[in-house]
Amino acid sequence: MAAAISDAGVNIAAATCIGPSARAELHVLVPHAEAAKHSLAISHVGISREREVVVVDVEDRPGVLADLTRKIAKAGVDLDLVYVATRNRVVFGADDLDGLRAALT
Repeated sequence: MAAAISDAGVNIAAATCIGPSARAELHVLVPHAEAAKHSLAISHVGISREREVVVVDVEDRPGVLADLTRKIAKAGVDLDLVYVATRNRVVFGADDLDGLRAALT
């Protein structure tokens, strides 16, 4: 997967893998999704779903994630995905993306 995406000239900004082997769920954050999807299709790597997330630039200091998640919780938004990306960014996923964005502004 990583080779297929990089062969397309697309940088992987973040990746996380959950679960074992053939049933693993891989989340990949890329700046050019269409090029990455095309390269994966050529390499016979299936994509089960695609989703929009909210990516937030953060300071590299203790408590930043706690501060952000407190804001999100106070807004009543339920997160279903959180991971860290390159260049001090945090990736958030939720069913209520508008509420998530509003909580983070």
